[in-house]
Amino acid sequence: MKVGIVGAGAVGATAGFAMVMSGSASEVVLVDMNEKLAAAQAQDIAHAVPFARAAQVRHGGYAALAGAGVVVLAAGVAQRPGETRLQLLERNAAVFGAIIPAVLAAAPEAILLVATNPLDVMTQIATRISGLPPSRVIGSGTILDTARFRALLADRLGVTAKSVHAHVVGEHGDSEVLLWSGATVACLPVDRGAERLKRPLTAEDRAAIDEGVRRAAYRIIDGKGHTAFGIAGGLSRIVAAIAGDERAVLTCSILNDEVLGVPDVALSLPRVIGAGGVLETVMPDLSEEEAAALKRSAEILKEAVTSVEKSLP
Repeated sequence: MKVGIVGAGAVGATAGFAMVMSGSASEVVLVDMNEKLAAAQAQDIAHAVPFARAAQVRHGGYAALAGAGVVVLAAGVAQRPGETRLQLLERNAAVFGAIIPAVLAAAPEAILLVATNPLDVMTQIATRISGLPPSRVIGSGTILDTARFRALLADRLGVTAKSVHAHVVGEHGDSEVLLWSGATVACLPVDRGAERLKRPLTAEDRAAIDEGVRRAAYRIIDGKGHTAFGIAGGLSRIVAAIAGDERAVLTCSILNDEVLGVPDVALSLPRVIGAGGVLETVMPDLSEEEAAALKRSAEILKEAVTSVEKSLP
């Protein structure tokens, strides 16, 4: 499948590299207002093709996106010193207001995959600007947070992360909710599985894992200035699910009609992803504490998007 990536910075370029190396895309086109950067990133990724599966990698303008099945939106502006979160949102909304019509003019059938932060609010804004059904405007959401949760839990249990099933829902951000009540390992609820693995989970273990998931991005950004590899892997995984019509269950963000009484809000829940985008949404069973936390996450996101929507035309 042909995939377009708008924004050839760290996230966009690394996502393109991940798609080439995993084989989730047969063609990748990088588009950036800095054409020299897009050209350099495309050439660099193309040099890795001989070590992976056959793929075309190139750069171009918006017209080069014609025929793309998915277009990743990885463009955005950085926060200025002294700038408020709302001001940043307004500037990124303006960026999307310019990008999305150009993308859809070239590739009207494409699924939009949002990677720009703040992720959930930008996904909702992209849905409004594009006029597309929410099922075709997908935010990467908590796919990375879910991966972090599984990795940290697996490390504590002494097993591979692929054998741990656990999800993070809500905001891709500080109010996200780790669903401990539904976590499993070896076909058992995680606490029972941990006991049988002779690695019981203490309250301190849970707190450390929660903090590790919730604060991971801050630590990475403090050390190197940005995150890229993890989210690139997540974007590549979503593209693979669409390209292969997998009907894979992934925690992604789309605009929901309602979540626990909060109307018209984008956040992550387990979604069935296939060729048409989001095919189904599965509301998980939640403990009372998790339900309250998810509702609060929805309220926080609703407040943020309501504030920025007032500034949109």
